[in-house]
Amino acid sequence: MAAAAISGGHLVLSTPASTRRPQSLPLHPPSARPIAASSASAARHGVAAAAVSSPAAVPSTGKDAKQLPKDFLHINDFDKDTIMKILNRAIEVKAMIKSGDRSFQPFKGKSMAMIFAKPSMRTRVSFETGFFLLGGHAVYLGPDDIQMGKREETRDVARVLSGYNDIIMARVFAHQDILDLAKYAPVPVINGLTDYNHPCQIMADALTMLEHVGRIENTKVVYVGDGNNIVHSWLLLAAVIPFHFVCACPKGFEPDAKTVEIARSAGSKIEITNDPKEAVKGADVVYTDVWASMGQKEEAEYRKKVFQGFMVDEALMEMAGPKAFLMHCLPAERGVEKSLVHSPAFPICGANWPFNMSPGARKRDDEARDVRAKFQSIWKFAVGALSGPDFVYFAKNYLDVQML
Repeated sequence: MAAAAISGGHLVLSTPASTRRPQSLPLHPPSARPIAASSASAARHGVAAAAVSSPAAVPSTGKDAKQLPKDFLHINDFDKDTIMKILNRAIEVKAMIKSGDRSFQPFKGKSMAMIFAKPSMRTRVSFETGFFLLGGHAVYLGPDDIQMGKREETRDVARVLSGYNDIIMARVFAHQDILDLAKYAPVPVINGLTDYNHPCQIMADALTMLEHVGRIENTKVVYVGDGNNIVHSWLLLAAVIPFHFVCACPKGFEPDAKTVEIARSAGSKIEITNDPKEAVKGADVVYTDVWASMGQKEEAEYRKKVFQGFMVDEALMEMAGPKAFLMHCLPAERGVEKSLVHSPAFPICGANWPFNMSPGARKRDDEARDVRAKFQSIWKFAVGALSGPDFVYFAKNYLDVQML
């Protein structure tokens, strides 16, 4: 998919593929700024509400085609045409990979630094395996290896890693950290998750929608749970592609108001409600997440009480209707989505899989489930890579590949 984006002028290569990037290059300001996350909407896999970063400005509207981003930080840094070309090309490349063609090695001789301030099995496996399968080498840097802004200034970390690597992926707590990293790194930076958003996850979800619903535009997506970074990413997708998005959450756990307004201003129908039963009616997709994320476990008991009535179970899915698919970004908590997520009829094989509630669709072919599981993890990596120098080529030609 990357090839289409480059040839179409949607993305720009920062440097020639053969050029090793020096450590001291002019600063490249990020194409987007984060928005303040409300204290009520602590992020998925993030930190407690009081610790959510609150930077000053808002993400890009993605409308200015003249300012092509170096990095993949927010979905709406890109326009609708670019996002859809990436998704559609991904489907084509998936078919190529399923046919047995393993010759595509766009990252041969390339290296990627992976910063994990926050651990994640799925994010690490998807990025590291995906990069390896496409010819590259990934370097894992855990919390003990690197402490941006504490043990070493972010600008120094960015320049050192850029000197040794062709791309950087970071999974961090504060959104400002990813912005600073992108500002100082001359190589492309991928947002692997922050307390504000999780763009790679929602791009993967968008692809799943295309495959199983058939479209994104003019669908109804209902999120049931905390108005967290996953919700913010859905809203930023809605700022690019118009669809009906509903967030059903308890009072006090609504998503950031400015992000809601960004999506509404772009033309999408956005609803924030405290009634999940009413919200799911007519949904194409019902999406949920854990109630207490990483960094919020001290709030687990409190949240368990507050979120009663926001469990996605068979009864709620029946209200959604027979066409509705259930999606979950994982990890799942037993007792929260137990009746669906942990049912043998609804095995989850990857980051987020749709489960049709109609009896006939409940019988999933083992091979088909395995295929979905395989493509998902590399897609999460690939989507982030779409903005990089010659990684863009990958994004256009290899997004949504199988994890083989």
